[in-house]
Amino acid sequence: MGADHDGNLPRDATVADYLVARLAEWGVHRYYGYPGDGINGMTSALQRAEGRARFIQVRHEETAGFAAGAHVKYGGGPLGCVVVTSGPGAIHALNGLYDAKLDHQPVVALLGHTALPAEGGGYYQEVDLLSLYKDVASAFLAQLDDPSQARHLVDRACRTALARRTVTALVLPSDVQDLPAVPHPPHAHGYYHTSAVPSSEPTVPPEADVRRAAEVLRGGERVAMLVGQGALGAEDEVRRIADRLGAGVATALLGFTAVDHRQPWVTGAIGLLGSRPSWQLMRECDRLLIVGSQMPYSEFYPPEGQARAVQIDIDGTRMGLRYPTEVNLTGDAGPTLRALLKELGPGPGPTAWRATLADATGKWRASQREVAAQPADPVNPQSLFAALDDALPDDAMLAVDCGTATAWYARHVRVRPGMLASLSGTLLSMGGGMPYALAAKFAHPDRPVIALLGDGAMQMNGVNELITVAKYWREWADPRFVVLVLNNRDLAFVSWEQRSGEGTPMFPDSQDLPDVAYHRWAEVLGLGGELVDSPTRVDGLWQRVLDADRPVVVNAVVDPAELMLPPHFTVEQARKTAAAVLRGDSDRAGIVRRGVPAALATYRPRRRGR
Repeated sequence: MGADHDGNLPRDATVADYLVARLAEWGVHRYYGYPGDGINGMTSALQRAEGRARFIQVRHEETAGFAAGAHVKYGGGPLGCVVVTSGPGAIHALNGLYDAKLDHQPVVALLGHTALPAEGGGYYQEVDLLSLYKDVASAFLAQLDDPSQARHLVDRACRTALARRTVTALVLPSDVQDLPAVPHPPHAHGYYHTSAVPSSEPTVPPEADVRRAAEVLRGGERVAMLVGQGALGAEDEVRRIADRLGAGVATALLGFTAVDHRQPWVTGAIGLLGSRPSWQLMRECDRLLIVGSQMPYSEFYPPEGQARAVQIDIDGTRMGLRYPTEVNLTGDAGPTLRALLKELGPGPGPTAWRATLADATGKWRASQREVAAQPADPVNPQSLFAALDDALPDDAMLAVDCGTATAWYARHVRVRPGMLASLSGTLLSMGGGMPYALAAKFAHPDRPVIALLGDGAMQMNGVNELITVAKYWREWADPRFVVLVLNNRDLAFVSWEQRSGEGTPMFPDSQDLPDVAYHRWAEVLGLGGELVDSPTRVDGLWQRVLDADRPVVVNAVVDPAELMLPPHFTVEQARKTAAAVLRGDSDRAGIVRRGVPAALATYRPRRRGR
């Protein structure tokens, strides 16, 4: 990024040309979107940019919003960017942009709009975008009405998105986009001269606060760490401080790649889809160190008063919101953890606590393998994820959708250093998996990507975005783009929430899904297709699809009755689930068939060393 350059603009440059050049100074070179007349000036400017900027045409503007946030998550660049047309285009993009906002990803949205003279006249596609976007882009939202505004509006939008890690938006009237550019506003009253240099961020808290945090943690005999996406990039520091404190480490799903899940002291995911060792970690700890996480389920933290707690987060406003912390360290995870290590001094942490956690974690993993190996009708979905864990390439990128796929990913896939993985972590939106996979692949076209989807998400937008895969895959250095679809003809996650939360049976009118031959659709598009409708087809599956010379869709016909057992199944949840079965749940036979052996394998006491 440079400062105050005009990007070598030609003399006849338009406002849109200048926007593309200025955004490039902020590191924006890839734009996700869909064209329309409200944004024609911008798409024309991107065409003229010739290699300095790239427009990625997706099938729906919602995908553009998802992909822009995922672009940052997968290391594609410092800022994501969406460019969509007026009215319906801007409306469609909102869900993906909310995903970026809630997961704190810096994204700039460029929204086409009605020409200035027609505003207020009820013109086609005229929508009050300043009102519509005032929540998702509350940190900075402005309409560009005069070419001399372009410089300071772009700079403020980018600076704010980066500094606050959020979504900002610029409304661009269609006629203004084609006006002559003004890269250097007059040196006069009412004009601004801004810079394209990002602001520095807080890195290390004051030494006295770090010392107080060390004093709190140093006395712990049973230390727990909760690691979230704020720890990404600080993997070595997380490992070193966990060793120093003798801590067990649980991870929020967005922070999965911050630790090596093969380590016995990594207890895995936390929360409703988490592991029993993570539940035990929080129920028995006497100290808690939260690093870059805002995991919201309060029942999965230690009971109030049990543990003394320290939190590290780059945003001071998010401290102490989930657990009553004693010391809050505002700073970037890496340098803050290094400062904390220095204050703690040498010495290994409690080995007995770690041995206890390692024993619990080993037993849990063995039980999950046992559950994955159990027979189902026709295919046990967990077996696909256990097999994936064994076959993952070291440089794999994983994109996970919301639903039962999330649960099996959290339980079975041991992410390790060098891998990239993400999902819609806070909005928990269905339909994010395929846009995430696309963004990952454009960020790293030389690495394999695996998208893990349920059939609900696949039907929502996955079938359409396969067309995007078919459009672009031949330009990728590594053609491996695998889409696993869990085809159980059921919105299974909703069905299980309904059973355990409401005590009512699965509602077919609401949750039944059509059975679609997803592998055949892939073949129509010139991609690979693989049908897995028998346990015998699971053997060697991942090797087959990862050896393919093109993207592959795996249509896995899996058992809809496969139970999602939480790490701590309460009496009330059991009562309501039983009530749903007794009230005539359409999957009651399968629930009994799968539930008894799965529960026995998951919850029965296991002999030490097994």
